Amino acid sequence: MELLFLIDPLPALNPKKDSSLFLMREAAARGHTLWVAYPGAIAWRHDRVCAEALPLAVDPNTPHTAWAEGVTPRWRALREFSAVLLRFDPPFDFEYLALTWLLERAEQEGARIFNAPRAVRDHSEKLSILEFAEFIPPTRVVRRMPDVQEAIDALGGDVIVKPLDAMGGAGIFRIRRDDPNRNAIVETATAQGQRTIMVQQYLPAIADGDKRVLLIAGTVVPWALARIPKAGETRGNLAAGGKGVAMPLTPEERRVAETLAPILWRRGLFLVGLDLIGGKLTEINVTSPTCFVEIAAQSGENPAATAIERLEAVIANH
Repeated sequence: MELLFLIDPLPALNPKKDSSLFLMREAAARGHTLWVAYPGAIAWRHDRVCAEALPLAVDPNTPHTAWAEGVTPRWRALREFSAVLLRFDPPFDFEYLALTWLLERAEQEGARIFNAPRAVRDHSEKLSILEFAEFIPPTRVVRRMPDVQEAIDALGGDVIVKPLDAMGGAGIFRIRRDDPNRNAIVETATAQGQRTIMVQQYLPAIADGDKRVLLIAGTVVPWALARIPKAGETRGNLAAGGKGVAMPLTPEERRVAETLAPILWRRGLFLVGLDLIGGKLTEINVTSPTCFVEIAAQSGENPAATAIERLEAVIANH
């Protein structure tokens, strides 16, 4: 197969832990031809959606920055590739939204895109949990500052507030009822009442890790990565200094994952990362789910290999 990966620029990716690079190495090991295109390199060119794509010569023993050295990018229609893997990182801003419109047009021309652009657009990584309210902690989504203040008290006086469009723990705050900085944090988080945020009841189980559970083509990877906060931190995100420890899924985690997996796959979400704390669903990651490397290194379960195998099967049966 010829696979096009829509990823952030190679020099910005860490080969020791980046899941997109791991997927690319696994695909190359199975004999597939790889191409990459970066943000801004997708365009409508008169009669079709194209990407200015770089061909890759992948050797796992060479630095990832050398994979595209000395090659010239080419404009190619997305429908020419066997599959296109959408892996751009958030923020999910207007540019990301416009990209999903272009990619949806490419699908109408015959391109096969994973995750499906409409599904990515329709599933806010924060707000999509509201559909599965039976699995989530007490939560409010508000914008006005008085509503945030009321939510803090109504949810027990100990909450997490988070923006709706970021990743890696960016912009997340813990607020307690008697926090002397409470008003300032509310002002900052909502941009003086101009930005909608999510307010969730604080879960003490974060001490045992913010669990990343991977779904691949409607099936559940049996191991999760528990991202355990460093001392003095409430965020478990690896980007915020959390420690990743692979653990088998608990029965509660498996129940949530097995409920969501077939639903999300039917909607075109091939790779999904669920975030659970104490068995409670806090996010559904669909843009560029991570933690493949850490799970493979610690568990013997290789989610990247599974993903490429499933992709082969989907394309073969398309």
